[in-house]
Amino acid sequence: MAINRKGTSSQVASLAADTLFKPGSSQVARKLAGSVLSQSRTDRQTGAEMEDLASKVLRSNRYSDKTKALAGSVLSQSNKKR
Repeated sequence: MAINRKGTSSQVASLAADTLFKPGSSQVARKLAGSVLSQSRTDRQTGAEMEDLASKVLRSNRYSDKTKALAGSVLSQSNKKR
């Protein structure tokens, strides 16, 4: 398996933390934020289910730029072979 060594930047980690604590955040944004934070400062990679969700978010016009930033971070840390 190819290892992706990319990590979460402090700016995106801060956005993810804000998203988790903001009462009005959508369930999708919270899922992405959780994935981003779980990969912060670790070698963990994005799972296939989260890759699919992040991909759908990036292709949709329904989501905010902040949610799309989280989705982009999730995808950038995915398994290179998938």
